[in-house]
Amino acid sequence: MNDFILHLGIVWITAAVAMGAVWYIQKRTRNAGFVDVAWAALLGLAALYYGVVADGALLPRLVVALLAATWGFRLALHLLHRVLNEAEDGRYAHLREHWQGHQGKFFAFFQAQALAVALFSLPFLVAARNPVADLTLATALGICVWLASLVGESIADLQLTRFRSNPRNRGRTCRDGLWRYSRHPNYFFEWLHWFSYVCLAWGSPWFALSLIGPALMLVSLCWVSGIPFVEAQSLRSRGDDYREYQRTTSVLIPWFPKSGKKEKGKGEREERNEAS
Repeated sequence: MNDFILHLGIVWITAAVAMGAVWYIQKRTRNAGFVDVAWAALLGLAALYYGVVADGALLPRLVVALLAATWGFRLALHLLHRVLNEAEDGRYAHLREHWQGHQGKFFAFFQAQALAVALFSLPFLVAARNPVADLTLATALGICVWLASLVGESIADLQLTRFRSNPRNRGRTCRDGLWRYSRHPNYFFEWLHWFSYVCLAWGSPWFALSLIGPALMLVSLCWVSGIPFVEAQSLRSRGDDYREYQRTTSVLIPWFPKSGKKEKGKGEREERNEAS
């Protein structure tokens, strides 16, 4: 238990120092999007660290280090490309305006993200402490979930990037591919990805802590810093088009969209009936 807390503390302190540096970059560039890049990269580094120092069997340590680091660095590179080539994310631009550029609040926000790195890294540490050395069904399932999540999130990101790169789509909502079935398919696969480590942690002494990953991610996406901020910004920038998208499309879990035409026709029939 002492080693468990020690490793977690090292990750937190490292993340806090790194986020302090990233806060300074944000201060100079006036682009807070770098916090997302750092968050993903630091989680990838945490996975590599746990893969080396954890006391689990070699196989789970290697699998956790490979899968989680690949996921973290892929996401970091994807976000870095967006941050370097686009204006500051509307969510952070809104916060900058709301906070009137107060750097103390931004610093506290960045440090909160450092704490989030430590909390979200818990499933990696739990899985890396798994003493089961054999390739089990749970391990295979975890790898399959990870692969499906990575492919799904990559496709969603590519579809959105392609849509946004077309100037004719300015002010419009992406409904291409996976975005037809979920308003946030990238977030859905991001959430699904955390179940990989639940599977990989099967047999670990602290297995229950692996559930923190999907639980925290769901709370974060649905009620804290994910969907509420993104949708508020989308409503500000795309108005009625996004309201229609909200009405017809599942918020997170992909599902068949409602037919706008049918709903419109139904409303018109109801109005005619009331008039008669």
